[in-house]
Amino acid sequence: MRTTTFVVVFALAGSLSAAARTPQAAQQAVPPPPAQSVPPVPAGQSAPITQGIQFNQAPKTEILEQILVKVNGEIITKTELEARQVLALRQRNQQMNDEDLRKAIAQVTPDLLADYIDELLLLQRGKELGYKVTDENFKRFLENIRKENKLEDDAQFAAALKQEGITIDGLRKNFEKQSIINQVQQSEVAGKLGISDDEARAYYDTHRSEFTSTATITLRELLIAVPADPKGVNAAADEAAKARADAALKRARAGEPFPALVTEYSGAPSKANGGLVGPLTADELDPGIRKLIEPLKPGGVTDIFRTATGYAILQLDTATTPQLESFEAARDKIADKVYAAKRAEEFGKYLRKLRSEAIIEWKNDEMRKLWMLATSDAPQKTPGLAS
Repeated sequence: MRTTTFVVVFALAGSLSAAARTPQAAQQAVPPPPAQSVPPVPAGQSAPITQGIQFNQAPKTEILEQILVKVNGEIITKTELEARQVLALRQRNQQMNDEDLRKAIAQVTPDLLADYIDELLLLQRGKELGYKVTDENFKRFLENIRKENKLEDDAQFAAALKQEGITIDGLRKNFEKQSIINQVQQSEVAGKLGISDDEARAYYDTHRSEFTSTATITLRELLIAVPADPKGVNAAADEAAKARADAALKRARAGEPFPALVTEYSGAPSKANGGLVGPLTADELDPGIRKLIEPLKPGGVTDIFRTATGYAILQLDTATTPQLESFEAARDKIADKVYAAKRAEEFGKYLRKLRSEAIIEWKNDEMRKLWMLATSDAPQKTPGLAS
């Protein structure tokens, strides 16, 4: 299933999109840059999307921005999509060569394009419903950011925004989009959902493992180290360490408190807290250690065993068995899980309805194919807006 995150970008970036051909790319005039020349496109061929901005051959150079798609009359341009590609790749925080970069772009672009169109559709619906963000809403939002990040004055806040490459205008636009999308989701989908007791009970009965605790154990370790010798095995030191371990084990089995023996004998870092280690699950134990522990009851100690650094003894301090949480105790968690699943399913249906009712005019056939690839599986989607 495809999980959606709506991404808003505040900074423009260079061309990164994968090569795709546009038979008759729609274009929109924007202010011209310094004059420069580009190789002409051979007769009978169309310009690839990665060629970037196209130029007229008139004496006065004019930039034409490439439109990829119109969604109910609102456009998405190549530059806007590229900005989202840049952000998605930066969030991966990986060093990539040219080949890896091409593969990464091909991987992220279908979902980015689908998310962008869904975002436009939700914002358009929000405008139809009259949703707006007031200055007071934005002021509270800024105050929360300052408190969460402990930014005490305007200068610190401005410096933090600058460090993140965000302007206050960009932050407001992002907040407005997020707020409107959240309001649409709440009023059109989430606010109409309910969970019956039968649904909750059915989920509990079929997902009991989610409400069953894992068995754990807590151990105490006593390690008597054998001093390292650059010349090899020091038999005398090894025998001395083994003799101390024998003495500690004898006293432990005679009933002396194991933590006291740890304080007297052990050289392990856990000595400071009485040798305590854990809690641990069975999967976290070395198979050999697990075999030593299995026959023990709490308070029991293992035989002495050799480690890479010396001789060790373990005591089983506590052990818990798997416990199934009752339905009543788990009711809130069950409700959250059932609600989240229903919301994702219903929101996916809602988005598919918006798409089916929208007038989507493609100006780039390759982008259309990528959008179809991302939306053809009718996925459940988790809405959100990443800054």
